[in-house]
Amino acid sequence: MVRVRFAPSPTGHLHIGGARTALFNWLFARHKGGVFVLRIEDTDRERSTEEYIEAIIKGMEWLKLDWDEGPFRQTDRFDIYKACVAKLLAEKKAYYCYCTPEELEERRQRALAEGRPPRYDGRCRDLKAPVPGRTPSVRFRMPDTGQTVVNDLIRGHISFENSQLDDFIIARSDGTPTYNFVVVVDDVDMKITHVIRGDDHINNTPKQVHIYNALGYEVPKFAHLPMILGHDKTRLSKRHGATSVMAYKEMGYLPDALVNYLARLGWSFGDQEVFTREELVKCFSLEHVGKSAAVFNPEKLLWLNGEYMRKATPGELSDMVMPLLIEKGIIAAGPEGPEGINRQWFEKAVASLVERSKTLLQLAEAMRFYLSETVEIDPAAKVKFLNLESLDYLVDIRDALARTAEFTHDNIEKAFREVVERHGQKLARVAQPVRVAVTGGTVSPGIFDVLEIVGRERTLKRLEKAIKLAGYGQ
Repeated sequence: MVRVRFAPSPTGHLHIGGARTALFNWLFARHKGGVFVLRIEDTDRERSTEEYIEAIIKGMEWLKLDWDEGPFRQTDRFDIYKACVAKLLAEKKAYYCYCTPEELEERRQRALAEGRPPRYDGRCRDLKAPVPGRTPSVRFRMPDTGQTVVNDLIRGHISFENSQLDDFIIARSDGTPTYNFVVVVDDVDMKITHVIRGDDHINNTPKQVHIYNALGYEVPKFAHLPMILGHDKTRLSKRHGATSVMAYKEMGYLPDALVNYLARLGWSFGDQEVFTREELVKCFSLEHVGKSAAVFNPEKLLWLNGEYMRKATPGELSDMVMPLLIEKGIIAAGPEGPEGINRQWFEKAVASLVERSKTLLQLAEAMRFYLSETVEIDPAAKVKFLNLESLDYLVDIRDALARTAEFTHDNIEKAFREVVERHGQKLARVAQPVRVAVTGGTVSPGIFDVLEIVGRERTLKRLEKAIKLAGYGQ
């Protein structure tokens, strides 16, 4: 059975690159009917925090990347690592190193100055006795001749000259194990069959292959994903915009849209751009992952998010936008949800705005004029449309709307047509001052739909205010 893992270090929030790695592992496992394991690699005690562990898990949950086993934490597994270190020492496949950090740094600088690779010189390899007064680290004994060849499922054969690889530390002097060692022990213990990760780990691979061999374990299949670049073709970073997954949640992106976009960063299936999760699982394969770096395009993500918003039902969008409206104080939350909100009316308001919104945040802001008792009128729109020239239109519309039997789309349209015909004007000339009066701005859905949703009472109140602003009675 296929078994894959996502193994983030909790030294920061779940970012775009990590999320794509998690997604590709999740898709591969689901496509193959395998197991997806979540493992937290928290051996870096100085930088790993509980806050970041929680943030990573929340990011995974928001993206709906459910795991089958875990989350496992490396700090709970130190006894396993110690036993494996002891095994390698006993078999002379590892040795104690008594070099201090200061000595190692001095030699590194000397090697760089002399134009040599800054490799460990192996001086502790064949020590016969401990060095008094020093607590040693443990180094793995690497072969110094031949090649290490990795058959990468994405990049093909990759060769490494063993002479360029130095003996690396597998346990620090304080007893804590290092990444390249514990990752192998964990992957074996968790029966990982495929290691799918970013190509920044390629140089770690030969070290890990030799650890597998030394411990007598079968080497898994490796697949190294191309990195993600910003628009300027440099590695994606904060200067290119948000990189944290949860930042996109806060900006009003839908998790399905982000998953769809991340899947297309480095993977393709013909010319198809929009995929359901079911389609992604069905179509995904490592054979269609490219070798070249992928470029993150915020505009394309925004477009895709708009597509997903239009695909969602009014009920689904209502559930997603409601927390944002409460957070912004646009609506009040009671013990059982928003207070005083008719669900059917709310969904109708949401449906009227979705075509003009590309994010939930935009939708939430656009909802203000529906949900507020009064609106703040844009100063420029006020000067242009709420003036003596529009005064008669506003008064006549107010009166016509007040006379309508039922405040429905058709009756509102009929009232407008009467005023337009009376004044011999085009509909837009009458509708725009009303739009500014009722919504506060110059852009909105169709005016008849808007007024029906706003309702008769609030519409007439807003028109009264606009009439006064336009100079009525002065």
